[in-house]
Amino acid sequence: MKLQITHETHYDYAPAVDIAQHMAYLQPLTTARQELLGHNLMITPEPAQRSAALDVYGNVRQFFSLQSPHQQLTVVAHSVVATQCVPAPASAMAWEAVRERFRYSATGHYDAAAEFVFPSPYVPRHPDFAAYARPSFEADKPLVACARDLMHRIHREFSYESQSTQINTPALEALAQRKGVCQDFAHIMVAALRALGLPARYVSGYLLTQPEPGHVRLVGSDASHAWVSVYVPDWPEGQRWLDLDPTNDRDGWGSPGEDYVTLAVGRDYADVSPIRGVIHGGAHHTLSVGVTVEPFVDLMAGSQSQRQNSEMGQDQSQSQSQS
Repeated sequence: MKLQITHETHYDYAPAVDIAQHMAYLQPLTTARQELLGHNLMITPEPAQRSAALDVYGNVRQFFSLQSPHQQLTVVAHSVVATQCVPAPASAMAWEAVRERFRYSATGHYDAAAEFVFPSPYVPRHPDFAAYARPSFEADKPLVACARDLMHRIHREFSYESQSTQINTPALEALAQRKGVCQDFAHIMVAALRALGLPARYVSGYLLTQPEPGHVRLVGSDASHAWVSVYVPDWPEGQRWLDLDPTNDRDGWGSPGEDYVTLAVGRDYADVSPIRGVIHGGAHHTLSVGVTVEPFVDLMAGSQSQRQNSEMGQDQSQSQSQS
């Protein structure tokens, strides 16, 4: 599947911002299940400096600075991505074996996924997360089956309510109130998995949504999405992550489905927030964000097809006139 994504962020400042430095995570990854075909980041006003680099997790982070007063900032990311869904290989590795693999030992084998076992700013260590996870993790049960059961439970037992939480709402609070949005569900699931000693990471991205029958797709009506991936050590090297979306109760090997686009991965939201920065001035600001995810339409191919059809029609007309 080919998808095109437009992610527009607009700030209005009062008074004007004098100097600003920002970091954006708006370029989708290229993975075994996803290929980035095109990306363009437009920034208004034009930055004085801009650069791109990979962070420690392999995400593309784009830095830009503005060094003159401005009352508005608009950042528009256009991306085209090809996705695919591949059935996951079998895994019989018990969840306890995975936990023991990442238990500290001075002579143990190092695995880079160990970094995703520890607490992080939005995912603290707390016994309530372990208590919530335990019913899904029966003795000697395969990790994949346990993780899927935890995902099913969060989807079933939590209510999706927009505006019920904020970006900085603690995951423990969202766990207690049993409601929130996709970011909350992802943080809760990551916390529950890590509480049992299992590597789990936060995934930011997009999901293709379908308009109601008889309605057109509204530009800017979509939103960023978030889900989870858990490490499965007996899968092929470099492809050892099972993605799980507790918001929609979907999972898959490296992606919950071909209608998902992976933007970035990290320990939690703090590592992959779409735009963050430091400003001097602009004591008050308003923020608006619009996201559009839609099937990609190849305008060049469409024009070529129309031209070929037109030429074919002319040939048929000439043939008919000659006959």
